[in-house]
Amino acid sequence: MSDHRILIQNATVLTVDPNLGQLDRADVLIEGSRIAAVGHGLDATDCEVIDATGHIVMPGFVDSHRHLWQSLIRHIGSDWTHGQYLTGVHLGLSGDFRPQDTYLGNLWGALEALDSGITTLLDWSHNIDTPQHADAAVEALVASGMRAVFAHGGGASMWNLPSTVPHTHDVMRIRDQYFSSTDQLVTMAFALRGPQFSVPDVAHADWALVRESGLRVTVHNGDGEWGKRRPVAWMHDNGMLNDTVTHVHCSSLSPDEFRMIADSGGTASVSADVEAQMGLGWPATGRLLDVGVRPSLSVDVCVSNGGDMFNAMKATIGIQRALDNAAEERPGEQDAVRLSCSDVIEFATLQGARALGLDTVTGSLTPGKDADLIMVRADGFAMTPLNNPAGALVYSGHPGLVDSVFVRGQAVKRHGRLLHHDIDQIKTRVLAARDYLFEAATARPSTADAHLGGSWTPGIHKVQR
Repeated sequence: MSDHRILIQNATVLTVDPNLGQLDRADVLIEGSRIAAVGHGLDATDCEVIDATGHIVMPGFVDSHRHLWQSLIRHIGSDWTHGQYLTGVHLGLSGDFRPQDTYLGNLWGALEALDSGITTLLDWSHNIDTPQHADAAVEALVASGMRAVFAHGGGASMWNLPSTVPHTHDVMRIRDQYFSSTDQLVTMAFALRGPQFSVPDVAHADWALVRESGLRVTVHNGDGEWGKRRPVAWMHDNGMLNDTVTHVHCSSLSPDEFRMIADSGGTASVSADVEAQMGLGWPATGRLLDVGVRPSLSVDVCVSNGGDMFNAMKATIGIQRALDNAAEERPGEQDAVRLSCSDVIEFATLQGARALGLDTVTGSLTPGKDADLIMVRADGFAMTPLNNPAGALVYSGHPGLVDSVFVRGQAVKRHGRLLHHDIDQIKTRVLAARDYLFEAATARPSTADAHLGGSWTPGIHKVQR
């Protein structure tokens, strides 16, 4: 039997491939790192056979925007406003991260993502003030075993807003040192603040560096009060919109700015759970669909919210359906919903891959693509009988149901257990790093009363008008 051929049999297969669709009691054949075939009755000769009866098999989730380093300070801001988040994190705790803390935050966050079925994510890394921090962030992504895009977003010194500090040229060193090939499991992008967060000269300098780097761009636009400054229109007027740009949030953009994104061929990343929780504005899912942009989904920050794509899908569909109902003259009596469960699964997989420039590689169970896929248990109380697989996944799915995860054909989770080595040792280091950060925070005026337990509420960073 060859270790390079795996046949997953008798599954409910959600391919997210428009030509293949959903297949019942079907098989998926993996040869080496690629998906070789999807169908019924595939030949099991010389294969490791996995019986997937009672499971959904689907592409791994793709998170198009996450600040992994914040995994060490998860949930401290679950009762914070956006202004309190800016004070407590960007003007406070972020400044105390050592390179080893960045490494642990990235590694722990990446393992959390893998465990929940996210096989690919974009790490919007904006706490890398020194080259050593940047090195640590990249090294952690490589050590995790997941597919990732390291989006270089600079450091805490760039987030005293509005910023006069340009993006560091260390982005070029990182590109040349770590990313000589586009076929690597970890690749690179440029995480741009957005023109609303800096003075115009700095925004122009940042974009010149983007052009020099030749990297895809992911940019915060339309994020609460800051996003009302027409950042997309400014980028449009300055020749900064194209099909390599992903616009994150979009919640507080003006109507014409959505059309500018669509006309440029740009993509979008919606973080519905965080946008609703932090008051960034109503998630822009429907407004993006109105102009023909099918968004990707993201977790964004686990400082306040959960770190899995099941939550992101539920928040996205729930909020948009509520908005659609509220817009009706007779709420609840429209002829049909416009956003389906299959739609949000596509947002969480294929559209995520497209936003990362990886849709020819991952995001659907298309033969020839890399074998990034997950098996989700559907044999328990919440999923059985499996009358509507997409509906069950979106409304009843959760990380505890993720049985197996494969990245490029390699199992990284099997039978509900993550296979990464030394998880207990990493957890011990994570807890020690967390304790260090909160002790260090008490020496800063903005975070002098920082403490664990959930009752710490920092001051509010006000938007300068």
